[in-house]
Amino acid sequence: MLVTLLSATLRGLEGRVIRVEVDVAPGLPGFTIVGLADVALQESRERIRGALRNSGFVHPPRRITVNLAPPDMRKAGSSLDAAIAVGILLGSEQVTARERWAVVGELSLGGDLRPVPGVLAFALALGRRGVRRLAVPAGAGMEARLAGGIEVAEAADLGALAELVSHRRRTSAARARVPRSVDMQGATGWGPDPAVVAPDPGSAAPSQARGVLPAAPDLAEVRGQAEARRALEVALAGAHCLVLVGPPGSGKTLLARTIPALLPDLDDGEAMSASIVASAAGLGPLQGLVRGRPFRAPHHTASYAALVGGGPALSPGEVSLADGGVLFLDELPEFSRDVLESLRQPLEDGSVSIARAGRWASMPARFQLVAAMNPCPCGHAGDPDGACRCPAGAPERYAARVSGPLRDRIDLWAWMPRVSAVEMLVPADPEPSSVVRERIGAAWAAQVARNGGPPNGRLAGRRLRSVAALTPEARARLRGLDARERLTARGTDRTIRVARTIADLAGSEHVTAEHVAEAVRYRLAAGTPRVSAA
Repeated sequence: MLVTLLSATLRGLEGRVIRVEVDVAPGLPGFTIVGLADVALQESRERIRGALRNSGFVHPPRRITVNLAPPDMRKAGSSLDAAIAVGILLGSEQVTARERWAVVGELSLGGDLRPVPGVLAFALALGRRGVRRLAVPAGAGMEARLAGGIEVAEAADLGALAELVSHRRRTSAARARVPRSVDMQGATGWGPDPAVVAPDPGSAAPSQARGVLPAAPDLAEVRGQAEARRALEVALAGAHCLVLVGPPGSGKTLLARTIPALLPDLDDGEAMSASIVASAAGLGPLQGLVRGRPFRAPHHTASYAALVGGGPALSPGEVSLADGGVLFLDELPEFSRDVLESLRQPLEDGSVSIARAGRWASMPARFQLVAAMNPCPCGHAGDPDGACRCPAGAPERYAARVSGPLRDRIDLWAWMPRVSAVEMLVPADPEPSSVVRERIGAAWAAQVARNGGPPNGRLAGRRLRSVAALTPEARARLRGLDARERLTARGTDRTIRVARTIADLAGSEHVTAEHVAEAVRYRLAAGTPRVSAA
């Protein structure tokens, strides 16, 4: 008997609808899966055998052929387990079709239905295909319902799934009435559209709604470092790239870790995009839209594929997981050169394209780069309170690990000197995160109203010049800077962007010479060894 169901698999961040055709026919017992299935899918045969047996069903001693269509697209992962198992139950007439459901989920040997990455992407893809009913593993229902417009049911195991999509056969007379072919994949005829209301995005659990770092340190814990604190505020207010430079123990990492508490929440469109990325990366099941801006901090040993994305399923990398938020690279020069150079294109384009043999995926990568680095291998170059122990030329070679083209894409450089014991013991606390967050939020609101959406750090060309509102004195300051420092066109644009953000923080409609002067100071990183060449 031939049975056809709909399921889905992932390619990059997109859900791809898969037509699962299961043919249970007389002949020598066998179980074959065709349709460019990867190793995980081929191994599903053993999972399905165990799940059927341990759920009280029988693995039919017949010739079972499973075709995964379209046949020219590679399928990866275990999301098709449940659909194949249901197809075998229907094809062997152990259960009878009652309602038409799309099915996704991984099976354990005991028959439990386990969540899989990409449930939100699956629901969106199936909904576009016209599917109106989707069965998912227990715990993944809230994530699937974020797609809206589709009825979602949860099943804890294969037995519950069988009860959902069909009913057990009890008599031979009933068995005789079963049709010889069951089609559960039609895009139409899935029953009336259910009255499904998507959950209120604001109803997400606090940990999901505010992000992944609820214990981010408060900015009040960062003593001294007034220049770096100001540079961080400017960077976050306009989504500009920032590098913190200083000796060990000066507070670079602590300052960066305060970022999640300073950023405004994602809007609805950004939250849906961030939720799709988190779901595809296996960070679910989600209990609501991701509202907090991502903050990703990979170790400096991260590989090229881990940062950019790739692998058998073209999984998203750190640049996509940080989409709409911040990618923090601690010990920047310790990352491999290939990894650092891979950031250049997504920093400009806001997306990353991954091409493999016969496969291609484009993923969003609108991240803000924040990095920290020592000025030399020992960390004390340029530190008046510490003697650099590096040989001659070592600080220059260490700084040169960050290439010129990548430096040109960084808007602000901030020097963080060693903090003295006197500054650490000052009784008055600096400004807390809540106060700075309000100023950053006000600057973001001004940019949204004026720019039509994107922050200053993502403006370029004619659009940037139309909103810069430079005074004559500011233009003269920029011309003088170009004559002295020979800035690139990109460097000039980035200086104007930072000056525009400084003006927004000050509530100024126009960019003045003072705003340009502050932006230039961050661009040239006054006081930092060798970094001034940026």
